[in-house]
Amino acid sequence: MKRYKDVAGDGGSNVVGQVAAQQERLRQRLAGVRSILAVVSGKGGVGKSTLTAGLAGCFAAAGWRVGVLDADLNGPTMAKMLGVRGRRLVMAGDAVEPPVSARGIKVMSMDLLLASDSTPLTWQAPTQEEAHTWRGSMEAQALREFLADTNWGGLDVLVIDLPPGTDRLATVASLVPRLAGTIVVTISSDVSQLVVRKSITVARQAQAPVLGLVENMAGLFPGPDAAVLAEEAGIPFLGSVPFDRALAAATDRGDPFIVSHAGSEAARQLTAIATKIRAAITHPASV
Repeated sequence: MKRYKDVAGDGGSNVVGQVAAQQERLRQRLAGVRSILAVVSGKGGVGKSTLTAGLAGCFAAAGWRVGVLDADLNGPTMAKMLGVRGRRLVMAGDAVEPPVSARGIKVMSMDLLLASDSTPLTWQAPTQEEAHTWRGSMEAQALREFLADTNWGGLDVLVIDLPPGTDRLATVASLVPRLAGTIVVTISSDVSQLVVRKSITVARQAQAPVLGLVENMAGLFPGPDAAVLAEEAGIPFLGSVPFDRALAAATDRGDPFIVSHAGSEAARQLTAIATKIRAAITHPASV
């Protein structure tokens, strides 16, 4: 079996031409997207995807055209949370038409491509020693294809839900023309805040503006104040979403929480946070 180093040139595959063509498709697909946001944490278990679904619902309720890209390829959840899981993907010309939620949110997720609940996403590397590099390259390529081959159409905002890991933001920032900003999510935990600090540093290094910090599941247990972390990091504190069992239940059902539980404190806080984010990306000079 030939290895990469054994191939002369590009082996006749015209890799440069293929990448250039895909980059042009990506540019065209995103031409109608006014703003791209990334929701990040670095730490798993902070409810980042739940917050992404909630913010997307708030944006849609405010009249914005919204899309959500689930960048967590190994643990995708957005299709379930936004109520489109199991929908059949339809090709229209050279692009995939993303399923649309009950609130009009366009959704693309690896979950829509997997055969069953128990089907894992696997990356087959030539050798185990190359597996880490192979997975990273293939993940980046999969995200590039999601962006380039999905018919996003005209959107006011495309929200990208990133998986745990501080390196994922740099990958996404290298793929999209420009990130309007990142929303960083934490919980009241020393461990969470330790990793979140690293994510803020990565966002700055990637020149992805940090719109602010959100504390999720507030009140569930005592811990460090997220507002203090935001102040120390020199970023806005967007607010706290209180822990609410109904919010978790609603996302399990694919139910738009801010509609079904509009009077709850969690829904009010989500709406207030979304309003601040909308203002920040609509009037970036004032932030």
